Amino acid sequence: MKKIFLLFVLLLFIIIAVFAWLIAGSGTNFQQKSRYLYIGTNKANPEAILDSINKNDLLSNPGIFNWLATRLNVWDKVKPGRFEIRKGQSILSVARMLRNNQQSAVNFTILKLRTKEDLAKQLDKYFETDYESALSYLTNADSIGSFNVDTNTLMTLVIPNTYTMFWTTPVNKILSRLKTEQQNFWSKNNRLHKADAMGFSPAEIYTIASIVEEETNANDEKGDVASVYINRYHKGMALGADPTVKFALKDFGLKRIMNKHTEVASPYNTYRNRGLPPGPICTPSPKTIDAVLNAPQTDYIFFVAKPGLDGHHTFTTNYAEHLKYAHEYQQWLDDFLARKQNK
Repeated sequence: MKKIFLLFVLLLFIIIAVFAWLIAGSGTNFQQKSRYLYIGTNKANPEAILDSINKNDLLSNPGIFNWLATRLNVWDKVKPGRFEIRKGQSILSVARMLRNNQQSAVNFTILKLRTKEDLAKQLDKYFETDYESALSYLTNADSIGSFNVDTNTLMTLVIPNTYTMFWTTPVNKILSRLKTEQQNFWSKNNRLHKADAMGFSPAEIYTIASIVEEETNANDEKGDVASVYINRYHKGMALGADPTVKFALKDFGLKRIMNKHTEVASPYNTYRNRGLPPGPICTPSPKTIDAVLNAPQTDYIFFVAKPGLDGHHTFTTNYAEHLKYAHEYQQWLDDFLARKQNK
């Protein structure tokens, strides 16, 4: 009888040890550093969560997790969100994480975007919202009007950077955060005063910077490029900026702008329309915005790419010199393309 009792105690101990190991030991099978459990706004229920865990192979024993989650009142407290499950994390730890709503934030990184469609794609990529819903909001004048922008100036809210937010953040809250960061940006380094002294609003400076951003990657000449467009603007000349034609055509792969391209009927075509386009043609970097705000005073009216592949330009004050340098560049480009084709 004593032996039977000892065997029973031993068996009970083994069962408790195995169960404790299942709960407190490693509860994952995947090899990545971590995976994410996404709980949608309308899917914070046991069935949807367990289905996601199973489909994505997030936990090695979903049944044990369900049993534990029920007893820890996880299902009553879980909220929508993005939760990081680390390699080797225990089922107990995952249950507590969901119960305590310990969400993993999203690092929303914005570099150069050109269109509202581009922004909608980024929102779809980083957040719960889908592309269609995001684009519908971004193109609705009433929705975005509360941020003091319209469908042309919407992108002026975007200062390229990395923003930390939760996955479930709705589009209006995302724009509100961008608006706050935009205001913080312009309030620093005397930027508002500089823009005013130049006779431009922050949105207009941003628009000029977007053209400069598309014209050159050479930071050392962005100020000179800006000075060309500022000079043309103040002289009442058409800006004649090739990137605005690409934007008007929505053909950003164009290598050469031909006469037929400059005839496109669009308010963004700065060959046909004088003044600035109605909004930016991309989201310029803070460095480019500052290059415009600190642009040197020059007499430059024209610029053309230099022969070579370093991305720099030759700046001139008169059309005759401009034609000379443009011809030199065209000759070099024709030769370069011919050599490339013959390889």
